[in-house]
Amino acid sequence: MITDYHRLSGLQKVAILFSILGESLAITLIEDLSKTDKRKIRAMMREMENTSFSVKKRVTEEFYFSFVSEEFQKEEDDTAGKPFEFLDSLTEEQLVALISPEEPRVIAIVLAQVSLERRTLILNRMKPEEKGRTLIELGNLSNIPLEAVVNVATELKEKSSFLPRTLDFSRGGGKDIADILSTMGQDEEDKFLSAISLENPELAKEVKKYHLTFENIFEFFPDNLIRDIMNSVDLDDIATALKGMSEADVNRVINNLPNKKQAMYEPKEGALSKREVERARKKIVEQARIMEKDGAFSLQDLTGSGEMIE
Repeated sequence: MITDYHRLSGLQKVAILFSILGESLAITLIEDLSKTDKRKIRAMMREMENTSFSVKKRVTEEFYFSFVSEEFQKEEDDTAGKPFEFLDSLTEEQLVALISPEEPRVIAIVLAQVSLERRTLILNRMKPEEKGRTLIELGNLSNIPLEAVVNVATELKEKSSFLPRTLDFSRGGGKDIADILSTMGQDEEDKFLSAISLENPELAKEVKKYHLTFENIFEFFPDNLIRDIMNSVDLDDIATALKGMSEADVNRVINNLPNKKQAMYEPKEGALSKREVERARKKIVEQARIMEKDGAFSLQDLTGSGEMIE
C-alpha cells in the first residue's frame, strides 16, 4: 500500500490522477503528452493500483489547485489594468439590471468604477436601506483584497454576456398594441380599441399612429397607393372586401385596377357572412402593412399623426 505522498515522483502522481479521472478525461486536462509519455503513464498506473485514499486525495487536490491557479492567472492577464472596462459598453439600464441582484459590497465595488452620473442613477433605483448599506461598503473598499476585486470583475463580466441587448426585446407601447389588434376580428378589435380610448386616451392616440384599418385605406391613401395595394390582391378577395362599401369607394378601387382586371371584376351578389368579408379585408390590410414595411409609405405621414416641428 502506497501511503507516503511526499515520496511520489511526478510520473507517479500523474499515473494516480489518470486512474482517478480515467484516461480520456485526464488527457484533455493535461496538454502536450507524447505517445511515449502516455505509455509510461499506463505502465505506472498498474504499479500505483494499491494507493491509499489519503494519497489519492492529496494528488487530486494538488492538481486542482494547480489548475485553478493557472486559470486565474489567465483571467488576471486578460483583465490586467482595466478589469471593469466592460462596464463602459453597457447601457445604463443593462448596468442596473446587472448589479441589482448583487450584494451591497459588490454594488459598491462597481460604483467605485463608474462615473458620478451612473452612480447616482444606480443609487436612485435602490431601496433606502440597501442604499445605506452600499454607501457604507463604498467607504470600506480599501479593506478588500485586490484578488477579490478582480474576481468580482471576472464574474460580472461573464454575467453581463447574458444580458439582453436593447434590440432583443420589445418595450411594448402603441405599436405592439396595434400589432395585436391586427390579429383580432373586427368586433373584438373595435371593443379593445374603445376600451383603451376610455381608459387611457393618450395611449389610444399612440396606438392609432400604427393601427392600420381597412377604412384608413379609403380615408387617407392616395390613388397610386390604392392601385399598388389592390393590384397585389386576388380579384375575388377585392370583390368580397368591397361588399357593403359605398358606391364611391367601390368605383375608386375599380378605377384604379388595370383594364384587364376592371373587365373581369364582378361584384358579390347576395348576402355574405361577416367573417368572410372581414377575412378578405384583412388580406388587403396585410398587403398594405407589407408595403409600409418595405418603405412604400408611412402611415403616420398619411394620417398626419407624426410629430410636427415648427
